[in-house]
Amino acid sequence: MAGIVGYGVYIPSYRIKVEEIAKVWGDDSNAISKGLIVNEKSVPGPDEDTATIAVEASRNALRRSKINPKDIGAIYVGSESHPYAVKPTATIVSEAIEAAPDMTAADLEFACKAGTAGMQMVIGLVDSNMVKYGLAIGADTSQGAPGDALEYTASAGGAAYIIGKEDTIADFDFTCSFTTDTPDFYRREGKPYPSHGGRFTGEPAFFKHVQGATNRLFEETGTTAKDYDYGVFHQPNGKFYLKVGKILGFNNEQIKDGLLTPNIGNTYSGATPLGLASILDKAQGGDKILAVSYGSGSGSDAFAITVNDEIDERRDLAPKTEYFVGNKIYVDYSIYAKYKGKLRMS
Repeated sequence: MAGIVGYGVYIPSYRIKVEEIAKVWGDDSNAISKGLIVNEKSVPGPDEDTATIAVEASRNALRRSKINPKDIGAIYVGSESHPYAVKPTATIVSEAIEAAPDMTAADLEFACKAGTAGMQMVIGLVDSNMVKYGLAIGADTSQGAPGDALEYTASAGGAAYIIGKEDTIADFDFTCSFTTDTPDFYRREGKPYPSHGGRFTGEPAFFKHVQGATNRLFEETGTTAKDYDYGVFHQPNGKFYLKVGKILGFNNEQIKDGLLTPNIGNTYSGATPLGLASILDKAQGGDKILAVSYGSGSGSDAFAITVNDEIDERRDLAPKTEYFVGNKIYVDYSIYAKYKGKLRMS
């Protein structure tokens, strides 16, 4: 199969602490932090959106790939917060990175797994020799209604992956999916904020699908959790992430490097791609990685990946994930509400 030629990330520098949000709504911040395992989340600046995040992540991926952007034959941007309802984010990215026009491009939407869906599409195009390289991006500036539980986790960030067959730094060994019509989370056209179906969120939504995709991959590849050096899963909060990892047989050492939600929140379509990037920042040649996304509605994509020695030569060509996680400026709720557009005229 195809492999990862380059990867890049971007996370806005603004942060808001859980306690700052809880103070406004009279909630118990300690209980929320411990219950969700989230301490703070990223906040997009007034000049940042899914398109700008996708562009910055893509530029960092290009730095690591060292390829000519004109060789990219496909660009897919997965997000549930595209800046335009009708106008692709993918074309904005293509122009910004100076890709050639003889390519295919599209925006994807499947809640929080649209980025990994794009990765699967590019793998197929590369393996069939329809394109030499493809760019798949998962990015979001996710929304949570004022006072809603989602407000404590919905954040912003993204990661981009250039996929091809030549000069790879990690190779895809296998990928599969698990999908059903389970409406645990949704947003109607024209509505500013999503709704979530409370009791569906854990079971039969998140856990059923992440386990379904992972167990299918285990069966198809003849592997178990013990065969992987690292595991990374979708992370709507830290609690779900740690629980599903344990259920699937992973120990804390295997999954800790991919867990970013406690410090940046849930980046939705960017969550699993960002967690994978954090692992690639540290992994060595020969290491095995299991990466599994989840998108409400509902579905999961699973990937078995083997890192190769080329990663040592290219990982330092762009800022690592830990740089963006640690580069932060705190804001209070009023600035957060302003930047997120929560102040609306009636």
